[in-house]
This record gives sequence, structure tokens and C-alpha cells, in this order.
Amino acid sequence: MISAKNIHKYYGDLHVLKGVDIEINKGEIVSIVGASGAGKTTLLQILGTLDSPSEGNLSIDNTEVGQLNRKALAKFRNEHLGFIFQFHQLLPEFTALENVCIPAFIKKTPKTEAEKRALELLSFLGLEERTHHKPNELSGGEQQRVAVARALMNHPLVILADEPSGNLDTESAEKLHNLFFKLRDEFGHTFVIVTHNEELAEMADRKLVMQDGQIVSQ
Repeated sequence: MISAKNIHKYYGDLHVLKGVDIEINKGEIVSIVGASGAGKTTLLQILGTLDSPSEGNLSIDNTEVGQLNRKALAKFRNEHLGFIFQFHQLLPEFTALENVCIPAFIKKTPKTEAEKRALELLSFLGLEERTHHKPNELSGGEQQRVAVARALMNHPLVILADEPSGNLDTESAEKLHNLFFKLRDEFGHTFVIVTHNEELAEMADRKLVMQDGQIVSQ
């Protein structure tokens, strides 16, 4: 599903990623751990096509993403990748339903079809009673589940999560972690998760340990 080879990333003179190789299979849940500054988020952003490597090749579902122009890359990202962040990044002026629909609207999915899909996702995630609530009317766990629904909106091949439970209490974090595995088991989603949560890291099919811009164990 994901093949990254000899990924280097420089920011000026700062060498952040130093020849990372990674292969992730379809339906696999992979956690990435390491100390702050190890390069975890930079790697995740490159795997999610939000940033480009300075050197190296990235293939997702047999598509060489480095060969796509800017418009084609944005289309590929919208249609094939889902993102979950530590801070849910929901738009405060929109309801849960409207937030979930945003990726579909970017894809130019008809409103009726988009809302039907969004309602199905919110119901699956136990939020059917919260569809017309705005983010400030939801708990932290509910906000993050809305963000998960948004990530799933366009039937992505891969979901990339950066500290997805880092802003949640213990109970909400545990529910979110279990949800990832339920989604994988029921829908076959592939997950790449950067986390400092050891429980989540150990639950994954594979745990990659990063240190000083390299993967040192897996």
C-alpha cells in the first residue's frame, strides 16, 4: 500500500530525515514512536503528501506521488488519504454534519450524497444525536470522533493520524484506539499513527521506533 524508499528531508542545513525506508501493507495498523525531534511528524507529513521529500521515492497504492503535479496531488490526497490530528481541526462555525461533509464537497460530491454518507458515518460512530451540534457543544471525545468521520468521508485507502489521542482523557483515548481497530477489521482501512501513547503503540500490528531521523527498530 505504501512504499517509501531512501526518504531524506532537509530544512536548510537541518537534516531531519536521513534515508528512511518503510513498507506498509493494506489493512495494517502501524505506529511510529520516538522522542520529540526524532522526525516522526515530518515522516507522517511526507507519507500523507502534505510535504515533499528532499530525496527519495514515495509510492501509495502503486501511484508514484512525486510524479504528480500540484493539482493532481491535491486530488489524490483528497480522494485517497484521510487525516486525524491531535487537535481535531473542526471548523467552529459548522455543525458536525457539515464538518464531516467538507472532503466530499471538495471532491464535488453532490450534497445529498455527501450528507447521506456523513450521516451513516456519524451513526456508525455513535454520534447520530449530535449531527447538528457545533464543535463547542461536543465533548473532546465526540469532537475527535467527528474528525475520524471526516477522515473516512471519501473512502480513503490510508488514514494518517498524528497524536490522535494526545488531547483526550484516558477513557476517551481508549475508546478511540479501539475504534481504529474496529474500522480496520470492518472496512480494511490502513492506519499510520504517530503517538506517544505506549498503549496504542503496542496495540498496533507493527511499532516503528524513530531516532535522529531514522527508523532504528520495528
